[in-house]
Amino acid sequence: MTATSAKPISILIVEDEAILALELCLKLEAEGYIIAGTATTGRQALALHKEQAADIAICDINLRGDWNGIETARQLASESPIPIIYLSALTDRETLEQAKVTKPAAYLTKPVTTDSLRIAIEIALSNFAYITNTGKAPANDPITIPMNAREGETILQVGDYIFIKQNYQFVRLHKGEVLYVEAEDKYTTVVTPTRKFVLRISLAVLLQRLADMALIRVHRSYAVNLSHVESFSDYEVQVPGQTVPLGRVYKEEFLHHFRFR
Repeated sequence: MTATSAKPISILIVEDEAILALELCLKLEAEGYIIAGTATTGRQALALHKEQAADIAICDINLRGDWNGIETARQLASESPIPIIYLSALTDRETLEQAKVTKPAAYLTKPVTTDSLRIAIEIALSNFAYITNTGKAPANDPITIPMNAREGETILQVGDYIFIKQNYQFVRLHKGEVLYVEAEDKYTTVVTPTRKFVLRISLAVLLQRLADMALIRVHRSYAVNLSHVESFSDYEVQVPGQTVPLGRVYKEEFLHHFRFR
């Protein structure tokens, strides 16, 4: 099954909280997906998978019973290969590392949005089709979406790429493409050499979401990609095609990223 198949995509939901399972069913059905079944335990999920394999499984990591979500994913994969999207309120590094061992397609934190589900499913099926056709795994990590993604617009991350929502679709760009970001009121603009993306999100929250990028705040309204800095003075920083102010409050932190010899 691929994302472009004419047959509706079927999804197995493994969630032991009834209300959350119902919400997932409603969101997914509204998007045109078919619910292959809902399970509250890993063993029940495996039984449903044996009876009729789904195209994809959304599995809570913290399940009641003798199998948690990670072990459930292993059992499902041993029966029949299937892309797994983990669902959890846990975002600690240890849990994420344990989950990554099972090669999930995505890792979503509660509460999930319809948009995050849709993009995770589409990428999961695309990657699964790539593996099926080539026998090789895509060279990227599972999608991770922080819990605070509900604060403002959703930003997705896959390896060295981020997906930013523009006009009802997610657009991919490499982290290295970002030159600088500029904040104005409740909006922040992400600027690349060829494009600009306007997000309804504060600069502080954006920098928190993209903490693993080399974005350094240089002013209350600006942050620059350190790898694109061409020159700077006591009062401004030059990146390709743009000069941004260097605020006195942020100067010490900015200079801290340079080695003095």
